[in-house]
Amino acid sequence: MDAVDLEGLVEEHLEKARTAHAGRSATTLHGGRTHRLRQTLIALAAGRSLGEHESPGEATLQVLGGRVQLHAGGRTWIGEPGDLLVIPPERHDLEAVEDSAVLLTVVVDQH
Repeated sequence: MDAVDLEGLVEEHLEKARTAHAGRSATTLHGGRTHRLRQTLIALAAGRSLGEHESPGEATLQVLGGRVQLHAGGRTWIGEPGDLLVIPPERHDLEAVEDSAVLLTVVVDQH
């Protein structure tokens, strides 16, 4: 079994996000085309967002650092380190209130 240094990856990707034109950086930690479970580390610089997009299916966000807002259907959820947010099955957006990192976990429907 391989161990992943999440703290190190958070720092690495926050640095990349701060200097990236889009203000974000991401890496897949587990999954891919042959897996139903996918986990992705996403880092966002303060004030940046992913932009509204469709729900990927059953999914959660674990806030690893910073402070984020998840917007969907006119509602907003605040996430801080240690929080686990369930992503609603509708169009949504994730915004970084401050430099932030989250772990996105998705179960992909493979019909």
